[in-house]
Amino acid sequence: MMTIHKEGYKTIAIGFIMFAGINLLSFYFISFHFPWLSWLIFIITLFLALFLVSFFRVPQRKLTTGDNYIVCPADGKVVVIEETFDQEYFKANRLQISIFMSPANVHQNRVPVAGEVIYNQYHKGKYLVAWDPKSSTQNERHSVVINNLKGDVLVKQIAGALAKRIVNYLAIGQKVEQSAEMGFIKFGSRVDLLLPPGTKVKVGLKQAVQGGVTVLAEW
Repeated sequence: MMTIHKEGYKTIAIGFIMFAGINLLSFYFISFHFPWLSWLIFIITLFLALFLVSFFRVPQRKLTTGDNYIVCPADGKVVVIEETFDQEYFKANRLQISIFMSPANVHQNRVPVAGEVIYNQYHKGKYLVAWDPKSSTQNERHSVVINNLKGDVLVKQIAGALAKRIVNYLAIGQKVEQSAEMGFIKFGSRVDLLLPPGTKVKVGLKQAVQGGVTVLAEW
């Protein structure tokens, strides 16, 4: 079973209005003289309209929870597993796990651990390709720190070359449940997790992961 995310209602409506308008004009002005071109326009615009629907899909899943688990916040592929120095919040070394989200992935983001939101900050920035290491610190992004009894976790929603809007539903002081909805990023992006050093990583580089389902690490 699949539903459409609320962030997609307006975009999908505009997309289908454009689909109808373009094909009505094509049928009226082109189809009589160049029927093959009219059919080509129809196929291309139908593909783009269906892509919009697919992009905002929210599949029904059995979500993962567990006190010892750090659950994946996004669908995609693991592109970074390394220790890095966090300049934004911790001012110390952290274990970074990054997930690259292609336009074909589900773009709903989920909370990796239960706890309380103690930091929430939006940062303006560039729109480098999401797999560029500099995107973590230079791109438009939204950072959230969740205080769990076993440690603090920083989650960064990072815009990519195509992503121009990051949506985050959390607020400082809010109590959050593991695998609950955290936000949404439109059109290709990346999500970084910064974890305490020594956290046991349960995934490998280039591994495909699912938000709210795959266990990225354990305390």
